[in-house]
Amino acid sequence: MSRTPPRRVALRGLAAVGTAVIGFDPFTRSWAATASGGGRPLYEVPGLDGSLHTDEASLSAAADDFGHVVHRRPAAVLRPGSVDDVVTMVRFCGRHGIPVAPRGQGHGTNGQAQAEGGLVVEMSPLAAVRPVVPGSTSVRVGAGARWSEVARATLVHGLTPPVFTDYLELSVGGTLSVGGLGGQAHRVGAQVDNVLELEVVTGAGELTRCSPTRRRELFHAVLAGLGQCAVIVGATVRLVPAPESVRRYVLPYDDLRTFLDDQRLLVRERRFAYVEGQVVEDTSGRFRRYVIEAAAYGPPAGEAPDDAALLRGLRHDPLGVEVTDLTYYAFLDRIAPGVAALKEAGLWAYAHPWLDVLLPGRAAGEVAGRILDALTPADLGPGGVVLLYPLVRKHLRTPLFRAPDDPVPYLLAVLRTTPPGDPATVRRLLAANRSAYDLARAAGGTWYPTGSVPFDNGDWQRHFGPAWPRLAAAKKRYDPRGILTPGQAIFHPDRRPTMDNQR
Repeated sequence: MSRTPPRRVALRGLAAVGTAVIGFDPFTRSWAATASGGGRPLYEVPGLDGSLHTDEASLSAAADDFGHVVHRRPAAVLRPGSVDDVVTMVRFCGRHGIPVAPRGQGHGTNGQAQAEGGLVVEMSPLAAVRPVVPGSTSVRVGAGARWSEVARATLVHGLTPPVFTDYLELSVGGTLSVGGLGGQAHRVGAQVDNVLELEVVTGAGELTRCSPTRRRELFHAVLAGLGQCAVIVGATVRLVPAPESVRRYVLPYDDLRTFLDDQRLLVRERRFAYVEGQVVEDTSGRFRRYVIEAAAYGPPAGEAPDDAALLRGLRHDPLGVEVTDLTYYAFLDRIAPGVAALKEAGLWAYAHPWLDVLLPGRAAGEVAGRILDALTPADLGPGGVVLLYPLVRKHLRTPLFRAPDDPVPYLLAVLRTTPPGDPATVRRLLAANRSAYDLARAAGGTWYPTGSVPFDNGDWQRHFGPAWPRLAAAKKRYDPRGILTPGQAIFHPDRRPTMDNQR
């Protein structure tokens, strides 16, 4: 670390009177404002630029996430005032065996960013986006920055990251820890495949930079590494020229295999900059209607769209086609009104036991068909969405991003929404997710680990496959005390989510 943090530590929330914390009590596993009875020693709180919080609201928020399924309560929440605060507290927690979990926007669905009895680090204060110079090929951003903020900052200069998740209000550090998929990924790979450099704090409390040419082993252990080896505090992301306009096509289908074949054709021929797809219920309540969503970028990033050329040979229903012209940012942020409506209706607070699996293209029709045949509108829930769209395997280059061995794998995402306060339904849907995952895995599929599938240590080893020894060695080297991101339960089977902490 380049300097010693000033002694400006603040603690918020002990009895709501701002009582200063003087240390961490290892016996009660809590932050203490007074000396412990019996003369037990306290671990002295280090100085910080930001603040520690132990108030009820902060701890309750950190014990929850978008899934509203798993609830693990930390001992404290750190709101860092600097990267140095993350270094200081990771070192402190490492010395005393306190689990640490970085939290971006809390959009996990299975307790991934929670830390029972530990420290949750809210990354949102570390959200700076460095000024962009016109003609730049990259931008440096803080891990807490949301992708919407990155897009707005770069678009001023006619530049953009090449791939976005559909929901822009996710943090950079959060998606880079998992993968970051979107409709542009068939051309350029996932977000993790478009990172030039990372700034991280290892589990040993070392602040360092890593890239494909500098500390390569660490770089590849962090991208899509689910927070096991280091906390991402900053990233240098690739930029490309941004289009000014987008033409969006919605193409309806009534046959699954035709839908999949046409998607495969589109990504192989690179006709569109963006290709995704949805599955919706038909009039009988079965999920047998399909929609390709595709987008062509206009100048300066592409030619003016030629409808006839782009749609040539496709077998969609021509009577249901929708074509819309949008500005580029309006296209990127097009689901924002829907999200606002979900929040207004209270559905954002519902449980979200999501399923996300990657299917080999050769088996996508059979496996997706079986999973969709078992799906009911009630199990998808109000506001739920089913996504099914292709990727191109050769562009998915990050070692820990586990994708099927197939030229054109497909993402199947069943984004369920179910009322809170019904643990029996949540358990049933989690069991359905596990069955769907087992079906996908038997066909050569993998898990995209943003969702809610009950996993144990053996499952994780099978998931990472030949990359497992590399990840295990990196974990031992860079997080020797095993304190980072316990919510994933990858190396700690005893911390796996159980029905006791699922509601």
